Amino acid sequence: MKRRTFLKGAGLLTGSALVGDVDVFAGNRRAVIKIGIIGCGDRGRGMMHVIQGLKDQFRITAICDILDFRLEGARSLLKTGTFRAYKNYRELLEDNNVDAVVIAVPLYLHYPVAADSLQAGKHLYLEKTMTFDMSQALQLVELAKQRPRQVVQIGHQYRYSPLYYKVKEMIGKGVLGRVNQIDCRWDRNGNWRRPVPDPSLERQINWRMYKAYSGGLVAELLSHQIDFINWAFDTHPSSVQAAGGIDIFKDGRETFDNVQVMFRYPEEGIIGNFGATCGNASDGYLFKIKGTQGTISLLTDRGVFLPEKNAVSKNEVVDGVTGASKIAWNKEGGTPILPAPTKDGTWYALMDFYKAVSSGKLPDSNVYTGAKTAICVHLANQALYNQEVIHWGKDADAVLLKTGA
Repeated sequence: MKRRTFLKGAGLLTGSALVGDVDVFAGNRRAVIKIGIIGCGDRGRGMMHVIQGLKDQFRITAICDILDFRLEGARSLLKTGTFRAYKNYRELLEDNNVDAVVIAVPLYLHYPVAADSLQAGKHLYLEKTMTFDMSQALQLVELAKQRPRQVVQIGHQYRYSPLYYKVKEMIGKGVLGRVNQIDCRWDRNGNWRRPVPDPSLERQINWRMYKAYSGGLVAELLSHQIDFINWAFDTHPSSVQAAGGIDIFKDGRETFDNVQVMFRYPEEGIIGNFGATCGNASDGYLFKIKGTQGTISLLTDRGVFLPEKNAVSKNEVVDGVTGASKIAWNKEGGTPILPAPTKDGTWYALMDFYKAVSSGKLPDSNVYTGAKTAICVHLANQALYNQEVIHWGKDADAVLLKTGA
């Protein structure tokens, strides 16, 4: 099938966007979206912190978590305002004072909670990776297509940053020449564990360590970079190879703490290398896109363009990168892509979510693109844990076809 028609025919969300008891647009007044937070762990509370700074766009009216201490931690963040606290997310979904939900639960629960949220008539911001496996990705696409007036946005937040938009534009205009290699890392030096107040809660709190609940480092970290490559090049890999193991922390975990995945994108002539370890933090977040005319090196909030030495004399003007008229070889690290660091990617993602809910616009990171990335993660983990080369096959194509391509 032709990859570049992935979104063709998918259609835009239409009609009025806000659901339930909401303020309406009147003159210069803007509607405030009443939002519920399902899952109050680290990511859920992080989302709450950003949402609280967007008072003209959102008001948190409900929170939910099955663990009492996390629910209390979320309560303490909401120092003002009226909200309800729930331990059962289905009760939150019945709350008419909630228009949209942020879903920040363990990965294995993404699909059931998202499906119930759609069926309850809520818009949803669903954290990455979209679903636990490929079949769930297809099911969520089908359910979202039946409810086109509801927004489904997936939390690959970096693709909303002005920095990453600019990089996508540079790639499209050929600034890098012919891209042939992608090198990505997201490393840390720590065991990735959360403290457990009661041993019976081990799998609920440290779900990332267990295969039944988690996609491991590929789903939790590398999916961001995988998703950006899918988006920037309008592509997906044809084959996946991987290696990894529990090499650092022999503590009963099941998901690997040291992984390397290689994707092959033959139509573009690109090899994509995606790696993560829990045993060394020197690189941290590293994202390099390499072409015949230069390299883009990215952090989450800033980036530089480094031209190839043999290309500098030929390309004195490079699409107005940072407004400079000439790109010079620079041993200090190249030319900044933007003049200043960007905000946290979640801020931009939430602003786009607000616009999507208010207008019916299809978010850039939506159920269709989320499905493609979920498939990539699923195949990468198959290659990783089965120790075999995995090819993009008819099952993966079926998911893309079902999106309207």
